[in-house]
Amino acid sequence: MGPVRLEAITWERLGDLLADRLLDLKPDDGSPWPRVAFDGAPAAHPGDLAERVAEALRTRGRPSRVVDTHGFLRPASLRLEHGRHDVEAYYDGWFDTGALWREVFGPLEPGGDGRILPDLRDPVTDRATRSSYVQLPPGGCLLLHGPLLLRHWFPFDLTVHVSLSPAALRRRTPEADNWTLPAFERYAQETDPAATADVLVRADDPRHPAWNG
Repeated sequence: MGPVRLEAITWERLGDLLADRLLDLKPDDGSPWPRVAFDGAPAAHPGDLAERVAEALRTRGRPSRVVDTHGFLRPASLRLEHGRHDVEAYYDGWFDTGALWREVFGPLEPGGDGRILPDLRDPVTDRATRSSYVQLPPGGCLLLHGPLLLRHWFPFDLTVHVSLSPAALRRRTPEADNWTLPAFERYAQETDPAATADVLVRADDPRHPAWNG
């Protein structure tokens, strides 16, 4: 397969176009709640795009809920069991995928009640957030953002990957987090999110994104 053709776009326009696409998105499994992934390394800031789409949906009268997977980190005692810089643990064990299935995706299945938990654990204090459940009305969109999302078989109805070239990823990742870079190299090789996502956004220059339309 040849290289993906990308065209320049502004972040504002991208948010609007994605929101328009979500207005007509009907989940294949009959769920009344479209579930959307905003996948990308922390340095790519996929959450910024998720928030932008949420605001564009709001102006269109469509409810949504942005959820950050960093609110579903496993306890530090499990996450850091093999040290603070264990790449294998970051790749396979940092995020509580079971809790995401139970507290976020389960309530949005066909016949679910739409009550989701927005977060479970504060990533800074490592304590339970004790957040209240929130009601996502039928037609409301789940906008889940975080790294390594497309390797967990979550039931997304649309996937957006915010991509950085290896050089841009190294350049924009804080030095203290450089140890995570091999995890993203592995992710690119095993999952190839740039090719498998429904929407690809290249953000090497954060001021001038491009996408595959």
